[in-house]
Amino acid sequence: MSDIEKIKKLRQSTGAGFKDCNAALKESNGDIDKAAEILRVKGIAKASKKMSRDAQEGVVAIAGNENKTSIIEVNCETDFVAKNDDFINFVKELSELNDQNDSNIEKLKSSKMKNGSSVDDTLVALIAKIGEKITIGQTKTISNSSSLNYQYLHTVVKDNLAKLAVVVSLETKDNSDTVKNFGKQLSMHIAASNPLALNAEGIQNDILEKEKKLISEELKNSGKSAEIASKISIGKINKFKEENSLLTQNWVMEPKKKVQDVISEINISSLKINEFIRIKIGE
Repeated sequence: MSDIEKIKKLRQSTGAGFKDCNAALKESNGDIDKAAEILRVKGIAKASKKMSRDAQEGVVAIAGNENKTSIIEVNCETDFVAKNDDFINFVKELSELNDQNDSNIEKLKSSKMKNGSSVDDTLVALIAKIGEKITIGQTKTISNSSSLNYQYLHTVVKDNLAKLAVVVSLETKDNSDTVKNFGKQLSMHIAASNPLALNAEGIQNDILEKEKKLISEELKNSGKSAEIASKISIGKINKFKEENSLLTQNWVMEPKKKVQDVISEINISSLKINEFIRIKIGE
């Protein structure tokens, strides 16, 4: 096999550039397997140097069907790379593997990709090739045989990849157009309104404590008596819970109604919201 053929084969198997492949082959005295290992080690070193950087760009991908849907976030440093074909192809394949592995991140990282390498090794090689920090962010699979999942993608980059994505699960035995339309509208509502939880009980305590401290600071120099300040504080916290709980948010399509009112008006006894996830790049 000629040197050019070896370089071509090495580039195909590793994704490394011509110069790097040529240098690795010289270092390994023409041994392709050793050259691939040299490139892998160098790729890890390059990737490690980039891990301290911020990665606030990227895409969110969705895979699956109406009964089982998976969502995954992949971050990079620049919007330019987020539109790069190598990055997009990696995320597309990663999204399918994530769905197969039910968003188990450890299983996902060790899964084999089409190139024969693990997700982890492919990611290292991609970082070395592109020259930016790339990380796998949030991931979740929503699966329930008695539920229907609906999704919404906002600011689509390509196909099932976007800057903001929502998956919402509705428990229902009814698959009518009315339910389908509500599911689509609800996913759009979640994208726009960014609820913290399904109901007030689901809002994390640390978020509530942070809000209470902000309110306390706001009222500290208001001149109100302790009793009145306490009542105002309780009112503000209750308002915060209402505005950030999906069921009690004002319905985006008709703000005079709450989401729970819209569900009641649909008048399907089995219909309820099971869970949802919203991921936006940069948040």
